[in-house]
Amino acid sequence: MHPILFQIGHITLYTYGLFVGLGFLAAITFAGKRATARGVEKEQMTDLFFVILIASILGARLLYVMIEYREFLAHPMAIFKIWTGGLVFYGGFIAALISALIYVKKKGLALWKTADILAPAIALGHAIGRIGCFFAGCCYGHQCDLPWAVTFTDPHSLAPLHISLHPTQLYSVLSNLLLLFILISVEKSRRLGTVKYDGMIFWLYITLYGLFRSCVEIFRGDPRGDFWLEFLSVSQGIGLTMALVGSGMLICLYRINRLK
Repeated sequence: MHPILFQIGHITLYTYGLFVGLGFLAAITFAGKRATARGVEKEQMTDLFFVILIASILGARLLYVMIEYREFLAHPMAIFKIWTGGLVFYGGFIAALISALIYVKKKGLALWKTADILAPAIALGHAIGRIGCFFAGCCYGHQCDLPWAVTFTDPHSLAPLHISLHPTQLYSVLSNLLLLFILISVEKSRRLGTVKYDGMIFWLYITLYGLFRSCVEIFRGDPRGDFWLEFLSVSQGIGLTMALVGSGMLICLYRINRLK
């Protein structure tokens, strides 16, 4: 693939950074349109996304550094080179969630309504960002001989070179697009009266993303860290925990709203 899109003198445009930026731009635009359609000020949603942007990048990098701390002990200045790859979605998501909660409370926004607006936009932005991950070669898969296997040859790639690998980055892209389709479909059914409470779209996102991510992790070949007895990776452990919490919240919100 092509980790570096182009280089002019000392100016380098990394493909990973470009797609992460495009992902955030798409998410902000989509969330803004969803907010307007639901009677929420677009500017409030845009400001919220900038808070999420900063928090998610810091959180994603922090978790990656914590997992791969041995690498950064030898090269501490590499911590700041986020444009070369090395962002963990879960770290960014947790940091963004905490920051978003603070912002929503400060602005007096409806929590679950705001969360429902954001969830599909996050899935869209994440799908686009993962394309950059593919170009950079990070989050690469196990070796395989499947017809759709990919081989990285660029010396700047983070993946092992000249070996056929699972395109796990593209698995992530497809799973996020599938998640986006499911969320939008459920939301449409909600407008028809099938679903009657705020928060369902968000917690459905949490549940399904955790499950989808845990499945993709099976095919990952990069160092994952151990969560439990070398059986689950850190991301799988977090993903399954998210799925359990999300399922529990869906049940709780359903019961609460059923009694109203």
